[in-house]
Amino acid sequence: MRGERPGGHTGPDRARAPGAVGVPVDLEAGLAPYAARSAKSRGRRFAEPPPSARSEFQRDRDRIVHSTAFRRLEYKTQVFVNHEGDLFRTRLTHSLEVAQIARSVARNLRVNEDLVEAISLAHDLGHTPFGHAGQDALNECMRGHGGFEHNLQSLAVVDELEEHYGAFDGLNLCFETREGILKHCSREHARQLGELGERFLLGRQPSLEAQIANIADEIAYNNHDVDDGLRSGLLTIEQLAEIELWQMHYEAARAEYPQIEGRRLVHEIVRRIINTLIVDLIDETSRNLARFAPQSLDDVRAAPPIVAHSERVAVQAAALKRFLYRNLYRHYRVMRMANKAQRIVKGLFEAFSDDPRLLPPAYQTHDEASQPRQIAHYIAGMTDRYALKEYRRLFVVSDEV
Repeated sequence: MRGERPGGHTGPDRARAPGAVGVPVDLEAGLAPYAARSAKSRGRRFAEPPPSARSEFQRDRDRIVHSTAFRRLEYKTQVFVNHEGDLFRTRLTHSLEVAQIARSVARNLRVNEDLVEAISLAHDLGHTPFGHAGQDALNECMRGHGGFEHNLQSLAVVDELEEHYGAFDGLNLCFETREGILKHCSREHARQLGELGERFLLGRQPSLEAQIANIADEIAYNNHDVDDGLRSGLLTIEQLAEIELWQMHYEAARAEYPQIEGRRLVHEIVRRIINTLIVDLIDETSRNLARFAPQSLDDVRAAPPIVAHSERVAVQAAALKRFLYRNLYRHYRVMRMANKAQRIVKGLFEAFSDDPRLLPPAYQTHDEASQPRQIAHYIAGMTDRYALKEYRRLFVVSDEV
């Protein structure tokens, strides 16, 4: 990954009010002192003129939404492979759900909604086809070549791989957006990332906006995996009775609506669980803000993690997560599809490694050492259906090339 380039923020976050020429409007008025502000951003890797009628973080969000990688999320899945049904969550619907949850939390805490939305929408841009099974397979293939991790791949997408602008590779996002995308990072990789990797080496925290997006991600995927698991028939309501967080809302829903059944009952319970988690997150984080009393973003970075659930709700959420691991992610039907997915990813990687001429020209390189990374970029960018199609092209005799 390339190091940081000069190119800080070039102007304040202000737009002109309609019909009021020359009268600036502060687009981030009302934020708490510990919120991230565009006007105080650490900037972009390449300097650009300031945007009109939007803040720098709004510009980041817009670039993410218009990116090729974001559109591909529609055909990348969470647990179920894309061809298994149109009603299951995709990475795109998941990212939108994360953004909705994160914005609700950010608004209540008076931090930057535009930044938290940009981070939420971008957090899965580097995910492989076939969810975690695809990532695990690609990481195994890349062992000895620096490994593969989807957070670093998301960063590679926004820093290098998107091709939308004449002046630079990638999307040239603000430091704070890129920082939020990079949730995890080994010390080895952190040393290669310059300023962006410093917090992993120094034990510091990212912005509150990044912390919010991280937990919103967990809230969204845990609860919506429950919904998809029930819809698929891999989970049952009877099984979920052992989970306190589920059962308390099941009983409350049935008490309020005695006749409720089926999908309506599931939706009623899931929405109540999500609401409980969001309200608790806001309340506990508010208590932490009062406790640590940060007066600036630098204070947030120096403090312990501030965005958190209460101890009781954290225990309940962890129990739900363990339940999903045992009963959904390790369900034999999910494991069968995961096994197929890993065979596909590994087969593609091996074929391209054995003969890079099979790759599209844009991913071929004369540098033998960098060729595996180019193969990883190509495979990681595939949708589920494209990976299946590419596999058939390479290994199934047909007229398709």
